[in-house]
Amino acid sequence: AQNVPNSDWEKKVTEYFKEKLKENNATNWVPSLNDVPVHYLKPNSLVKFRCMVQDMFDPEFYMGVYETVDPNTNTRVLHFGKYRDVAECGPQQEIDLNSSQTVTSERQTFYCVPVPGESAWVKEGYALASQARVSPSTSYTPSRHKRSYEEDEDMDLHPSKQKEQHMGNSHYCGGDIHGCVEPKRLETEASAGHHLISPNCSPPLDLNFPLPGEKGPACLVKVYESWDSFKVNDVLEVYGILSVDPVLSIVNNEESCAVSFPTDSSALDPMECMDTAEEQRVHSPPASLVPRIHVILAQKLQHINPLLPACLNEEESKTCEYLYLTSLFVSNFMSELSPVRAELLGFLTHALLGDSLAAEYLILHLISTVYARRDVLPLGKFTVNLSGCPRNSIFTEHIYRIIQQLVPASYHLQMTIENMNHSRFIPHKDYTANRLVSGVLQLASNTSLVVDETQLEQGQLDTTGVHNVTALGNLITWQKVDYDFSYHQMEFPCNINVLITSEGRSLLPSDCQVHLQPQIIPPNMEEYMNSLLTAVLPSVLNKFRIYLSLLRLLDYSISDEVTKAVEEDFVEMRKNDPESITADDLHRTLLVARFLSLSAGQTTLSRERWLRAKQLEALRKGRLQQQKCVNGNEL
Repeated sequence: AQNVPNSDWEKKVTEYFKEKLKENNATNWVPSLNDVPVHYLKPNSLVKFRCMVQDMFDPEFYMGVYETVDPNTNTRVLHFGKYRDVAECGPQQEIDLNSSQTVTSERQTFYCVPVPGESAWVKEGYALASQARVSPSTSYTPSRHKRSYEEDEDMDLHPSKQKEQHMGNSHYCGGDIHGCVEPKRLETEASAGHHLISPNCSPPLDLNFPLPGEKGPACLVKVYESWDSFKVNDVLEVYGILSVDPVLSIVNNEESCAVSFPTDSSALDPMECMDTAEEQRVHSPPASLVPRIHVILAQKLQHINPLLPACLNEEESKTCEYLYLTSLFVSNFMSELSPVRAELLGFLTHALLGDSLAAEYLILHLISTVYARRDVLPLGKFTVNLSGCPRNSIFTEHIYRIIQQLVPASYHLQMTIENMNHSRFIPHKDYTANRLVSGVLQLASNTSLVVDETQLEQGQLDTTGVHNVTALGNLITWQKVDYDFSYHQMEFPCNINVLITSEGRSLLPSDCQVHLQPQIIPPNMEEYMNSLLTAVLPSVLNKFRIYLSLLRLLDYSISDEVTKAVEEDFVEMRKNDPESITADDLHRTLLVARFLSLSAGQTTLSRERWLRAKQLEALRKGRLQQQKCVNGNEL
């Protein structure tokens, strides 16, 4: 309101919020859609949302600046349309569609869902840190007379529709946000209409969550700047203005082509409306189900662990105070790393029925991450195949429950013939609704995927099943998923930690096979595993969670001196046993050494760690050889 058009007021808005949110714990005072129901939040208030970008819609045009006129007095008022879905105008005012002051602007819409497979302890951690005080919102009474910007623009392009509007119901705004006639009745009508229309008109809205059984709101996140810096599957935290105006649902239920959301470039042709009914339904769902957030600030999240320090955004994180606090946190934790690692190793050894070697490899697996890509090869992936698992779902189920308590996001994939043949693993483009339909493999970076192959029984894989197994294999080998766009496939790189449990060697590829050697056979597996989780203190569990998340973020390097020593060692090993030592063995041992060093809080490779890595690999291979002798050829 204080600025004329074309000034830098927009920059001032973002700067203002950046500064405010940097203040002590300010981010905790902003209510989050992740833990507060939408109906408890005040419309047009500042909210935040932790989410994954599931899809990106076409850019949307809106009225950045528009002018209203009072026909009686000819008084003109200029309005800004940023951060809104619906055009506001005062009593007895109408929008001047032909005003020379009108400015059309562009924004990008992301369809965002809560992070798939986010652990309960992560949700609880963020909810407990929140200091936002909210209660059901009753004060807001939206007017039915408000019009969407896209509707106004479309009117401009379709003069005949303007005429219909003038004849059908008044073009005047019947009042501002508080001053409209019988607002309660209008609001009730709007919601009642929505509930009446929806069931008869169309099937229930699919919120397009990648994983089955997920809860939480999906949101249409409207981004005004730097949208090119975000991509599908990015995990974001957005701060913005909540928009849940019932008029958005009314617009959605109108059959008229004139109110299509979003207004993409195709809608500029007055001769045709490109949006199908299905596309309108998907792109403009009822705001009560899919609220809109108009983004003021957005940042990509490196991690979603609430126990680790997080910054508002990467540039701002470089402030001296933040760097000091972060380094203090890291150095304090690093000083007690040894006992934490020892406790975690003990905990996982018990979980793996007394097998400490398997527990060592599980720790290395849980801190592994793709740190670079060389051509198509992802470096740092460490998929472990835990073979020798008891053939019942209880063991893997409990191992998964334990992993779920340690990592921020995970999913348990039961590899049954039924699941392989009937699940949708690969996201595909639906051209009718113009959206990306999600699949199980559309996961955020650093998600742990536990594949239970012990449940695979005899049967026939159909075409879908074969595609799904192939997609899983590609994910493991190349850390990428090829999304299906009908006429072509598009590669989406990913960074997913895959653990496969199986009886014999897995059908799927892996970087490392560890054969389980149980030292304990509990008479009651259920009881044994449950007592393990109840025995560990919450404070100790939190240390494990910080340990696994923090070590993934550390940098690592190998000095020239150590590189030379490793090369000489490899040549020596080849001399002694040229048959069994391959380049793959060297690569794997270097990976084991990398994660072994990081697991001890060391960011460079030492001779001691290299020798320990060789020792672990020798033990692991010895087991496989032993198993081969017992079972003939099976590994």
